[in-house]
Amino acid sequence: MTAIPTDRSSALAALDRLVPLALSDTGQARRVARFLMAWWNGPELGDFAVADLFALDTAVARDIAAIVGFLAEHPGALYIDALGYGDEMQAIIARWHAPQAANAA
Repeated sequence: MTAIPTDRSSALAALDRLVPLALSDTGQARRVARFLMAWWNGPELGDFAVADLFALDTAVARDIAAIVGFLAEHPGALYIDALGYGDEMQAIIARWHAPQAANAA
């Protein structure tokens, strides 16, 4: 069995890998962006389907698991901007989230 570290430094290292991936243009990028946007504001930006983990490389899925584990152990809510990734999240949202008005057309 492989242990996935869930401490702060491991979560930050995972984000250092996931954020650039989410800003790229691949199938994995879209899935990682959906995970990050669901964490940021799921009701407005969409949910993350757990089955999306099946389409990710193992290392990418483990990075997501490290973040989920870190959040599970953290007392209270903690969002990605509090970890220093607010600007990056704005770029991810701009890249991957279609405004509702555009979806209605």
